[in-house]
Amino acid sequence: MSTLLRRRRAPLALALLLALGLSPSAPALAELVVLTDGSYFKVTAFEALDGEARLTLPGGGRLSMALERVERVLDDEIVPGAEAEGARMEEEAEGFPVRFAADQRRPATSYGDLIYEAARRHEINPELVVAVIRAESGFDARAVSHAGARGLMQLMPATGRRYGLRTSELYDPAKNIEAGVRYLRFLADRFGDDLARILAGYNAGEGAVDRYGGVPPYRETQGYIRRIYSFLGIEELAPR
Repeated sequence: MSTLLRRRRAPLALALLLALGLSPSAPALAELVVLTDGSYFKVTAFEALDGEARLTLPGGGRLSMALERVERVLDDEIVPGAEAEGARMEEEAEGFPVRFAADQRRPATSYGDLIYEAARRHEINPELVVAVIRAESGFDARAVSHAGARGLMQLMPATGRRYGLRTSELYDPAKNIEAGVRYLRFLADRFGDDLARILAGYNAGEGAVDRYGGVPPYRETQGYIRRIYSFLGIEELAPR
């Protein structure tokens, strides 16, 4: 999910690659592909096309599989010392209300009514839902990531199927929000309302949170959490 929408590299980045004697077509980082059965492996390239995932393996071989078997695709870049940063993230968000409360207002955003009603039904703070949508798709209901995540909350087909949706239905704002909020509720229940772990699970999968016993040390995941914290004003909640 996302950090799922990728920006094109600037010309300066291309010049730097050439100066270092590297091929601009060679990926700078490997990617980690997580399957629905919990297994995971590295690839040097990933492409989602017509319901199929096409993977290039580090040894040069290629593999194809149904996209619905893929739960997550994220940059496989581990940051040294990131375990401590993950622990800090959990402490910083301790004061944030993950659950729905009667005094919470309808978001003054696109799809505000849909967000509020889904958040109320599943007892999740609507402002958290707004922040996730803002980070994932920028409120673009037709957004598609390079990994095949779709819609407002950038759900992978496998996640959509978990909540009874066909891949084509992930573009429907109401259905996408409903499934995404249900997934947030699942993560909130699983991780005891720990916001950092909820967001880590949304980005990297709950299995990654379990493997590392907290926020995974992935640069992408920790950057994703920090971005959503900034939307929510979490800095103000950090202990002094």
